[in-house]
Amino acid sequence: MDELQRTNHSEVTEFILAGFSQKPHVQAAFFTGLFCLYLVTFWGNSLIIIVIQKDSQLHTPMYFFLSNLSFLDICYSTSWEPYVLAQCFKDFPTISYTSCHAQTTTSLFLGMTEHLLLAVMAYDHFITISNPVHYTIIMSNQVCLQMAVGTWVSAFLLSVMPIIAILAHYCGHNIIKHFSCEIQAMLKLVCSDTPMSLILGLVISTFTLPLPFTFILISYILIVAAVLRIRSMEATLKAFSTCGSHLTVVTIFYGTAIYMYLKPQSKESQGKNPPITS
Repeated sequence: MDELQRTNHSEVTEFILAGFSQKPHVQAAFFTGLFCLYLVTFWGNSLIIIVIQKDSQLHTPMYFFLSNLSFLDICYSTSWEPYVLAQCFKDFPTISYTSCHAQTTTSLFLGMTEHLLLAVMAYDHFITISNPVHYTIIMSNQVCLQMAVGTWVSAFLLSVMPIIAILAHYCGHNIIKHFSCEIQAMLKLVCSDTPMSLILGLVISTFTLPLPFTFILISYILIVAAVLRIRSMEATLKAFSTCGSHLTVVTIFYGTAIYMYLKPQSKESQGKNPPITS
């Protein structure tokens, strides 16, 4: 424990991950569950990408964006799950400041990219249903590529750049009530003079959730309006089935994100844990 000790005024260079259980049977169950989840996520999404690449009939905008989404899921899972698995059975799981900062930044970047990509996919569905005649012209290969690249670049500018520009300092408190460097848990430990938590919180809450979600909501309102104008019942059911899988993903993804990031947060609750002192 000596190497983990900090003084009240020292600059934190290492964090203790307090989200792990110390009970062997719980550790084993957590490791097994997370490992299986990672394998399913990695190989399942890899299979989707391979099938889309091999089958020329799937070389359409919808499946192009789906392959991007699968690649994002692989990257997001790989950004934190292997490290967590490696820490499962340690008595005092720790992570360095640099590694924790990189993990937080990467997770935020990939998460924001996924939010924006889901909004782009909603737009693709809207064009498919509302303007099928000119769909291939509007959603050409070049346009799809530009939209995909735009989501990655926009997410980088909105998530990574603010974190790089505003350096965070963690003084004294170095206990993270989580098994990874989750953004909410990290912001509670910031003691910088710059109100980084307020700035990053504003960026995350504005650009990650409300704006893409509002765009998706408007897209689906327009989709429903377009579907209601279709007289054929068969065509109507086909239109709704086209959007069904995407709408399910959006509901689960945004429902989880809204519960995690828009519920009231208490910095004091984290602050009750005293720093480890010598």
